[in-house]
Amino acid sequence: MSSLPGYGKRAGVLGGGSWGTTLALVLARQGYAVTLWVYERELAERMRRERENAVFLPGFSLPANLQITPELAEAAAPLLIVATPSHALRAVLERFRPALPPAAEVVLATKGLEAGTCLRVSEVAEEVLGGGIRPRLATLSGPTFAREIAAGDPAAVVIAARDAALARSLQQRLGSDRLRFYTSADVVGVELGAALKNVIAIASGICQGLGLGSNTRAALIARGLAEISRLAVAAGGQAETLAGLAGLGDLVLTCTGELSRNRALGIALGQGRTLAEAQAATPMVAEGVATTAAGVQLAARWGVEMPILRQMHKVLFEHQAPRQALAELMQRPPRAEGTG
Repeated sequence: MSSLPGYGKRAGVLGGGSWGTTLALVLARQGYAVTLWVYERELAERMRRERENAVFLPGFSLPANLQITPELAEAAAPLLIVATPSHALRAVLERFRPALPPAAEVVLATKGLEAGTCLRVSEVAEEVLGGGIRPRLATLSGPTFAREIAAGDPAAVVIAARDAALARSLQQRLGSDRLRFYTSADVVGVELGAALKNVIAIASGICQGLGLGSNTRAALIARGLAEISRLAVAAGGQAETLAGLAGLGDLVLTCTGELSRNRALGIALGQGRTLAEAQAATPMVAEGVATTAAGVQLAARWGVEMPILRQMHKVLFEHQAPRQALAELMQRPPRAEGTG
C-alpha cells in the first residue's frame, strides 16, 4: 500500500471501535497516512461515506489521510496499532500474520486476558506471531476514555516494552502536547493492571446501582488495587507499576468515570438487570466480564487471594445477588491491611 500524497509515514490500526478509531485519529493528526481496519463491512462502508464512526465514536470527523477498509491485509504498515476486543485478538492476529511486514512495530492497545488460556495480550501476540516479534512489540495502556482523547483533552499513557529502545522511540514519535507518553519495562504489570481494573469497575458500578455512597466505592477501589497488585507481583510484575498510570490511574478512571462501559454495566446489574440485559444495552464490549472468568483462574494458578474478583465471578456467572456478594465481602475475617 502506498502512502497518501504528502504523507511519508504510514500506520495501520486494527479495530474500528471507539478506541481503535480514536488512535487512528491521533496518528492521522500527527501526520501519518493511516489505514483503519473495520471488521463490520457495512460499518466500514458507512464510515467511508460519512467520514465519521457514527456507531462507536460519533461527532468526530475523519480526516483525508485516514482511510477505512474492511480488508485486513490493507492495514499492513511499518507501525501497527492493535485495538481489537481481547476475545478477538488471537483470531485477528492469525488472519493478519501473512500480511505483517517483517520489521513492523506492533503496539497492543487491547486490554484483557484471553479466555481459557488466561494469557496476557502480549503473550497471545508472541504465540501467534512468533517469538521473533518480541523486540518489536509494545503495550499501550493508561487512564484514557476514547472520546476525551479524540477531543484533544490532555492525557498521559504508558508504553511498555521489554526493549527499552523501542519504548523510547515510540514515546518520541507518538507523544504530543495533548498526549504524554511514559515508558515502562514492566509489561506484566501494565497488562494485568489494564485487564483487571475492568473487573473492579463493574463492582464499583454495582455499588452505585445499589445506591451506596462514596465511602463504599473508595474502599472498593483501594482494596481492588491491592488485589491487582498482589497478582501482578506474583506473576512477575512490579508493585510500583500498579501505583502509576497503568494501575491506580486507569483503575480510578474506570471505576468513577461517566464514560466507563464496565462501570455502566455494573450499575445496570446493581439496579436489578440481568447480565444479558446489561450487555445488550450497548454495542460496546465490557471487557471486565470475560476478564473476571480468566482472572479467577489466573489467581488460582498463582495462589493469590482475590476476594473481590471471586465475588464478581459469583455475581456474573453463579447467579449471586449483588447485595449478598457485598455482605460476604464485609463478613470476611478481620485482617491487617496488606495481608489480603
